[in-house]
Amino acid sequence: MTENTSANLKNGQNTAAQDRNGQSAELTRKQAAAAAKSPLVTEYGATTVEETVVQKLSGLAAREVPGVYAMGNIARRTFDAISERIPGSRTQVSGGVSVEKGERQTAIDLTVIVEYGASIVEVAENIRRNVIRAVEHGTGLEVVEVNISVADVHLPEEDDQPRDSGHELA
Repeated sequence: MTENTSANLKNGQNTAAQDRNGQSAELTRKQAAAAAKSPLVTEYGATTVEETVVQKLSGLAAREVPGVYAMGNIARRTFDAISERIPGSRTQVSGGVSVEKGERQTAIDLTVIVEYGASIVEVAENIRRNVIRAVEHGTGLEVVEVNISVADVHLPEEDDQPRDSGHELA
């Protein structure tokens, strides 16, 4: 906020705007907030949500979907498996999630491993629905797209490997 804006707000003055007829129109804080059309911008200030928040919410929401075995590519899963063995470490819930975030909107890319026998189309549809619901409800950001990359299919004979699910979060 500039010094002039601060001074104007302290003195009770509003920003003047010109309408189509060249007449001066007062722009109140409420009108400015309504023009922003975002729950993150109110007449009293703005709320900023960091990318890591969107990543974590997206990762947790995707892991809740039946048919998702794990998140991330093989290198990410290997790193997570090693780090989970370190005492006091926590599972990375944002693994396999990449986010582009603006002031009011976000786009999310997910990399998942699907259980053998699950319909990839149905799993992807359920992931999108769950991620959009969780992110929009949790942050107020509009989710414009959720891109899903299926990196692998988990086969039943691979069960000797540790499962990366939301239930094992420390």
